[in-house]
Amino acid sequence: MPTLSRNLFDKARQVIPGGVNSPVRAFKAVGGDPLFFARGAGACLYDVDGNEYIDYVCSWGPLILGHADPEIVREIQEAAKNGTSFGAPNPHEVELARLVVEAVPGIEKVRMVNSGTEATLSAIRLARGFTGRDLIVKMDGCYHGHVDALLVQAGSGVATLGIPGTPGVPARVAEQTIVLPYNDLDAVARLATERGREIACLIVEPVAANMGVVPPKPGYLEGLREITAKHGIVLIFDEVITGFRLALGGAQEKYRINPDLTTLGKILGGGLPIGAYGGREEIMDRIAPEGNVYQAGTLAGNPLAMRAGITMLKRLRAPGTYERLEALSARLQAGLQSAAQDAGMPVRVIRVGSLMTAFFLGRDPVDWAGAAVADTKAYAGYFRRMLERGVYLAPSQFEAMFVSLAHSEAQLDRTAEIARDALKGMRWGPSA
Repeated sequence: MPTLSRNLFDKARQVIPGGVNSPVRAFKAVGGDPLFFARGAGACLYDVDGNEYIDYVCSWGPLILGHADPEIVREIQEAAKNGTSFGAPNPHEVELARLVVEAVPGIEKVRMVNSGTEATLSAIRLARGFTGRDLIVKMDGCYHGHVDALLVQAGSGVATLGIPGTPGVPARVAEQTIVLPYNDLDAVARLATERGREIACLIVEPVAANMGVVPPKPGYLEGLREITAKHGIVLIFDEVITGFRLALGGAQEKYRINPDLTTLGKILGGGLPIGAYGGREEIMDRIAPEGNVYQAGTLAGNPLAMRAGITMLKRLRAPGTYERLEALSARLQAGLQSAAQDAGMPVRVIRVGSLMTAFFLGRDPVDWAGAAVADTKAYAGYFRRMLERGVYLAPSQFEAMFVSLAHSEAQLDRTAEIARDALKGMRWGPSA
């Protein structure tokens, strides 16, 4: 481990729990200690010791234009000159809201918040207020932020650390959440028939990205839309990761399914903290001050995040943007899959758009049960070998890789060659 990173981590553990401000940043699942980074530029990160890495974490998704995009940086700097927060309306939040409504098919009105967790928390409260029901349905292995009711059998860091739930969530709260397998439409239909009148909402990642990337089966999202509409259940698409990444209108544009509510985050802020939730006008109008479902946020709609988001969405609307992103992502997927095949390793590189996961599995997973049996020790060895060779991946088997528009073909090809070398080495050594 680089010297300065090691020293910083030692200091961090004295004042920060576990030495990190988010559990998924720790290297517990892959061994060793986390790196500390000093800067990012384009598709690369540079640690405090000066080492360069091709980055496929991209701040867990939002940096679709790459690190320190000059136009985004310029907009943030200009906005800061006029004040970082007013705690009052500003014109930029109106413009960004308009761009979101124009882009996302299922959103007629939108409310800005400060994180994806805030967005899902607020959307669930709104669904309960709108329906007058209490029960929530989520899918096993899907992660929707650290909301009490949604940490039950969650993905992302919860799955990485092997935590089935978490202390601090009262049993009576967990009991209001029903967990079903992802991609199992029959289970949803049976539950809706039995308890549909008690269920306020069903929340789902339209493309699961927190158990590793697992796409929906053909007909799955269409079936969810049909069942929830029939039983008066609010369908929530958690597009915190997929929003603006799979298409300008997110997964709902790609699959042509309009949910009742949508949660957003990540890319929307251009790299700054942000979240949003939106949906049908009749539901959104139940939020205070228009309605009686309360939700608030002092920094919500702050001018820095709004101006960064406006710039981001305008850039993403340029012709050919998503075709370019698809071509780059397909190139990397093909290179990584070829490297695994040549090494004789049981690896399945699953991709939807610019999201992908290299599962150490012999077959494609369709749910958390299928993903959970991946060889996490092999992934840990792969992660360390890639890191040593200058490629920064998520320190967990159960997370996504993110391709950005800043990645060049040469960097993608270099990554595939590094993977080829790393995987060949794993055939013989116990470090895998």
